[in-house]
Amino acid sequence: MKVVKSNTELLILLQRDDKVAFYHIYERYSKRLYGFAYRFVKQESDAEELVQEVFLRIWETRHKIDAYSSFESLLFAIAYNATMSLFRKRLSEKKYVEHIQSLQQFKKAPDLIEEVQFNELNEKVQSLINKLTPRQQEIYQLSRESGLSHQEIAQKLNISPGTVKKHISNILSYLKANLDSSLMINLLFLSLFL
Repeated sequence: MKVVKSNTELLILLQRDDKVAFYHIYERYSKRLYGFAYRFVKQESDAEELVQEVFLRIWETRHKIDAYSSFESLLFAIAYNATMSLFRKRLSEKKYVEHIQSLQQFKKAPDLIEEVQFNELNEKVQSLINKLTPRQQEIYQLSRESGLSHQEIAQKLNISPGTVKKHISNILSYLKANLDSSLMINLLFLSLFL
């Protein structure tokens, strides 16, 4: 009988450079992540690139991952940031913009609505982040965008790891409470974590 390891067990092994643990994490989340990505980027190659980017980031930061924190929250942050980066990258490429414009003529209304909702979500998240205190913004950036662990943030800012953890918990609760009604955020959580 196959024993299914918890995320915590897999993350502890991953921190020890265990490639089998990484494979199990990949197997657990890659299909859901691909499904989410494909819904928004509409191209297999871009969706595959997003999945690769997310898991590359997880591998690169494996020693910094807190095995006892919510891996889903970390995965959500990395997936969100990778999606935003891909959109920025693609929008800066003239050829891609022309391609999107040609597709827009044939786009169905539901697809356009999803794209608008995604853009609205991005604006809403940025707006909410801008309303955080300067310290919270700094901790959010170091944690979710730079991928630093609680301990590394604490050392960098000369505060306790417990304070960092409390700030991150408050930030995520604040974001979740203020984004709860968004179809996009629910879709992302459903795609990745259910």
